[in-house]
Amino acid sequence: MLEARGLTKTYGSNTALDQLNLTIGPGEVYCLLGANGAGKTTTINLFLSFITPDSGSALVNGIESAAKPDEARKLITYIPENLSLYPTLTGFENLQYFSGLAGVKASADELTQALVQAGLTADEALRPVGGYSKGMRQKVGIAMAIARDTRALLLDEPTSGLDPSASNEFAELLSAMSARGAAILMATHDLFRAKETGTRIGIMKKGRLADEMSSAEISHSDLESVYLKHIRG
Repeated sequence: MLEARGLTKTYGSNTALDQLNLTIGPGEVYCLLGANGAGKTTTINLFLSFITPDSGSALVNGIESAAKPDEARKLITYIPENLSLYPTLTGFENLQYFSGLAGVKASADELTQALVQAGLTADEALRPVGGYSKGMRQKVGIAMAIARDTRALLLDEPTSGLDPSASNEFAELLSAMSARGAAILMATHDLFRAKETGTRIGIMKKGRLADEMSSAEISHSDLESVYLKHIRG
C-alpha cells in the first residue's frame, strides 16, 4: 500500500533521504525511529507530496505521489504532531468540515459514530475543540481516518506530549486502524510505543534506513541497544 523505491531528497549538499526502499502492506504498522534530521519527516512529506523527490518514487496503492498528488492524497490520512483544528468548532463540526473537504459523503450519525469509535464520547464530540486535550484532538484525527475509510495512515510524532494513559489509548486506536486494513507509517522517538504498537520497526540514520526488524522478534531492551548503537555509532 505504501512503497518507497530508491527515494532520495537533497537540500544543497545535505542528503535528507538517500535511496530509501520500503514497503508497508495493508494492516502493517511500520514505526520509523531515528534522531532529529535522520529523514523520518522527509519520508512522510514525500509520500504526501509536500515536497518532490530528486530521484526515486513514493507510491500509495501504486499511485506515484509526485506525479498524481491529488489521487494519492485521497487515500491518505495524515496526523502530525500537533493536529490543526478550528478551536471554536466542536469535534463533530471539525470532522464534518474536513471530511467534506475530502469528499466524504457521510450522515451526521455516521460522523458521530466515527468520533465515538475514535474514543470520544458523544458529549465530548459536541464540545469546542479549544477545550480539548492533545489526546482528544488526536482522536479527531483518527475519526477522520475512520470516516474516510483511509487506506494509508501517516503519523509524525503523534504521541509526543501525551501522558502514558493517552499514549496507550492512541496505540489501541492504531491497532484498530490496522485491523481495518490501513497501512500505517509512524515516525516516532518513542521506542516503547514502537515496540508495543509496530509490526515492523525501521531505524533511520543520516537519511538511510540503517536497520529493520520485526517488533515481535526483539525485546524492549534489545531494541534500545540496537537503536543506541546506530545513533551513537
